[in-house]
Formats: sequence, structure tokens, C-alpha cells
Amino acid sequence: MKRNFIFLLFISLFSMSFLLTAQEKRYEVYSVGFYNLENLFDTIHDAGKNDFEFLPQGVNKWGSMKYVNKLKNMATVLREMSTDLLPMGLAAVGVSEIENSRVLSDLVSHEILADRKWDFIHHEGPDKRGVDCALLYNPKLFKPITSRLVPYTTVDNDTTYKTRGFLTVSGEMAGEIVHIIVNHWPSRYAKSPARERAGVLVKAVKDSLMAANPLSKVIIMGDMNDDPDDKSMKTCLGAVREQNQVKKSSDLYNPWWNILRKKGVGTLKYRGKWNLFDQIIISGNLLGKDRSSLKLYKPEIFSRSYMLQQEGKYKGSPKRTHASGVWLNGYSDHLPVIVYLIKEQKQ
Repeated sequence: MKRNFIFLLFISLFSMSFLLTAQEKRYEVYSVGFYNLENLFDTIHDAGKNDFEFLPQGVNKWGSMKYVNKLKNMATVLREMSTDLLPMGLAAVGVSEIENSRVLSDLVSHEILADRKWDFIHHEGPDKRGVDCALLYNPKLFKPITSRLVPYTTVDNDTTYKTRGFLTVSGEMAGEIVHIIVNHWPSRYAKSPARERAGVLVKAVKDSLMAANPLSKVIIMGDMNDDPDDKSMKTCLGAVREQNQVKKSSDLYNPWWNILRKKGVGTLKYRGKWNLFDQIIISGNLLGKDRSSLKLYKPEIFSRSYMLQQEGKYKGSPKRTHASGVWLNGYSDHLPVIVYLIKEQKQ
């Protein structure tokens, strides 16, 4: 892929930048990802959480051996994400379905990831099952400034409805203010209005952030439990299909819409059909050809053969941890996604 540009591009292992020799321009490239880790639970019961199936005596017999293998598998994928282009890997990656800060500490300190020296941001949420979202990041490439967990609220303020909030992290990337909102919207067991409400709430968060600083950039990522053309995404969040539909910097563009509907690929399979629930949405000021500031370079669904079922009825589907009560020593029922951002270096 790197050899197919009009100009010859060299990758600098030190600056992670492109050197465009014909024009003597350098471009910094940053990668930002999202990955649903599919039930990254430890083996210890957390008071108040319904984590019983992920205990040694639970239905999944979730003991040390399985937990150690799960950490290894997650670390393997996270380490490899975006390294085809950038040797140092991801600047930041949102994750969902993690139980607590303990599993995050175990993950970033795993021998496979330890040399990256990643850190993480996590706020304990109210989800009944006990799963949260978090942001892992490379402090050399992304510098957090503030973070908060914006709660999910129902239209009628029903306090008995408890689900994941919206992890909102503001920080600096490439010398610019970037807001990252990590999501895990209500599952398909809930009806569409529950996710439509999430779209409305996240749009309000985005609007507030950009009203406070119109020059800042917003990246909305997560397992939305809806496809790009579902109402929650296209109407309630307002993420459009084509770049030419973006009219102002605060508009939202969804690069995954055409990937699903034109290319027919996604991040998870249900009854043999691809869905693309895992998405990274960007604000309009991340589009354009003027690369004096951060701009979208390209999106990518990250996949390796070891992450997929190689035989049987589900051949080609993401290889999950368990299926029909059988431990597969797999990875996740979702594939991760990445967006690459590019910026011209000042001479």
C-alpha cells in the first residue's frame, strides 16, 4: 500500500512522519482506534456488579488460565493495530466491555504491551453488568487534559435505567486540542429509541465542546450497536455519509457508511451478515486537503487471520472468547477500527 502513492514516501521510525521527497514536505501521521474487548473481566467479584458468570465458579469457569490468555490475546491485537503504517502503533484507543481499572492495569503492563508505556483513563460507571469504557493512550502522542463520564439519561429521567455513560477525554494531539468521546450504546436487546437517545446525548456533548472552542476537533468512537445508516447514527447523532455533505466544522462525518454499504464489510457478523457497529466519527474540521492542521487520512477495519474463525459454520467471523458455552481462546466478537490522521510538519 505504501508503495502505490504518486510520490515516493519514506516512513521515519523516529518521528512517525512521512517524507514526501518530491515536494520536501513532512507529514506527521497519528492513528486512533476503537476495540470492543468482549468481556475483559478479572476473576474477582466486584461488589454490586453482576459479574458472576466471569468467576472461577461461574458458568464460564473464568479462572486464572482463561484470564491470562484473554489478556494476552487483547494485548496482541492492540499492539499490532496500525503498525503496518506506524511502527509505534496507536496514539489512543478507546475500549469497551472492560470490568474495572484492575484489568486495564494488567493489560497495559502485559509483557506484550509494556514497552509502549501506555496509560489509561477510566471512570467507574453504573452499568448493571459492570462493564465500562476506557481510553488507552501513548503519552508521547496524546496528552490528556481533562476527562469526565457524561451519564446516559432517559427522556423521563428514569433513575432505575442504568447503562454506560459517555467517556469524554480532552487532550492534545499534534499540538491541537482533540476531544475523544468513547461510547458503548445500549444493546440490541433494548429497542431502537434507547440508542436514538444516546445519539441525541452525544450530539449535545459534541455541540457543547465545540461551542466552547470552535477550533477543537472531536472524535466520537464506540460500539454503537447500530449501523451507520440507522436512525440513531444518521439522524440523532447527525453523522453524514459523504464528505461533501459536511457544511461546517461542527458537522459530523461517518467514514464507515460506504465501507459497509458499498464494500459489504463490517466489524461483526450476525447470522452470516456483516454489521458495522464499531465506528469512529469525526468533526468536519478534520476533513479537507489543507493539512496544516490534523486531517483525516484514511479509515481501516483492522483484521488478522488469527482473529477470525478458520473453519466450520462461522468461518470468516470474528473468533470470540466463548461460543455456545465452549471456550475458544478467541479474541472478540468484534473487529477493531482505526482512523489515521495526518498533519504537515512546519519547516
